[in-house]
Amino acid sequence: MTPADTGASTTVGAAASVSAPDAPDTRDSRMAPGGPGYRRMSFALFLAGVATFALLYSTQALLPLISGDMGVTAGDASWTVAAATGGLAVFVLPMSALSERFGRRTVMTASLAVAVTVGLLVPFAPSLPALVALRAVQGAALAGLPASATAYLAEEVTPRALVTAIGLFVAGNSVGGMSGRVITGWVAQEWGWRIAVGVIGVVAVACAVAFRMLLPAPKHFTPGSLRPRVLVRTVRDHLADPLLRRLYAIGALFMTVFGGVYTVIGYRLAEAPFSLPQGLIGSIFLVYLVGTVSASTAGRLVGRLGRRGALYLGGGTTAAGLLLSLAPSLPLVLLGLVLITAGFFAGHAVASSAVGKTATHGRAQASALYQSAYYVGSSAGSTVGAVAFHSGGWAGTVGVGLLAVLGVVAITGLGSLAARRQAGGTPVRALSMPR
Repeated sequence: MTPADTGASTTVGAAASVSAPDAPDTRDSRMAPGGPGYRRMSFALFLAGVATFALLYSTQALLPLISGDMGVTAGDASWTVAAATGGLAVFVLPMSALSERFGRRTVMTASLAVAVTVGLLVPFAPSLPALVALRAVQGAALAGLPASATAYLAEEVTPRALVTAIGLFVAGNSVGGMSGRVITGWVAQEWGWRIAVGVIGVVAVACAVAFRMLLPAPKHFTPGSLRPRVLVRTVRDHLADPLLRRLYAIGALFMTVFGGVYTVIGYRLAEAPFSLPQGLIGSIFLVYLVGTVSASTAGRLVGRLGRRGALYLGGGTTAAGLLLSLAPSLPLVLLGLVLITAGFFAGHAVASSAVGKTATHGRAQASALYQSAYYVGSSAGSTVGAVAFHSGGWAGTVGVGLLAVLGVVAITGLGSLAARRQAGGTPVRALSMPR
């Protein structure tokens, strides 16, 4: 696969061609599987991913309880999720600029410290507006994690190992999302939603401390400028690249599906014909383990199918899961959630790693723009999915998800068409989707 196919530079492509995936590159001082520091780095960022998603979505499985306790609708309660993801989407770009100046590890550490502190305050929110405000602050604090982590990996890991390394970070996201929802479900069933989110805050504190102790100091970071003009120029360069814009749109659309489904699923399972208790509803999120596997194996999937093929597979798997979840049978609904989760995490890992390879400068800003689009999709999915559920039931939420998947397939198809034109001799690198 050529550098033109992947969107990477010729230098990166050359490095990738001589690096074995299972052994460190002896000519490259960056980390690789089997090399010094790689395992510590992977585990540290895995824990950061756990803390990020556990905190970010700590109220999602509890929305029916929050609705009942505060006397609000599903749409109103969904703002406790949308505010956190929206805060992250708004602040991820400024936080990425800080990481360019002060370092990835410094910004990630500070972000986690603030987020876990707010997490310990969330259980004491006296009203829905106060809860939503705290969640917005928490999301803004967490904005320092995703883009900085991706940029850290792009700088400190060999190009050949990048997809696998980012897949492990995304896998940490899936474990955090799963464990947070499962823990809160069972704790809330016995002691209420406030104690449940407090427990998640304590777990996140432990993850944050371990992260800071384990993450190796960066060796390839070069401080950038905090001048607004430089930041604006870098952002403009990234947004002018059609390839990056397509990847941003794909991330947003995948997350629209995921945010809508998992915001609403608790309400559906609490109603007839299922009428499940809160503990069992929380346990439904064990299907996140499927996302852990699909994200961590995204590198091998790309190796077999190419990037576009992997995105087609992720979108098709997600669509199949949405359709299957319409059945009035709990086993079929669970199977549908498994497919939705597998497709989403695979697609997200593929798209986010492609951004890191495509950007030749300002990688933190390139990753930040992807994360911003991604979490805008989450906020939109949470809100629109809840409104659609209120208006048309679960079928309405599924309809929103299918439209988003159709968008993923259409964007990827345009990239495939551009690649065929390129194969015919037309120089359209800027229009093509990475393979």
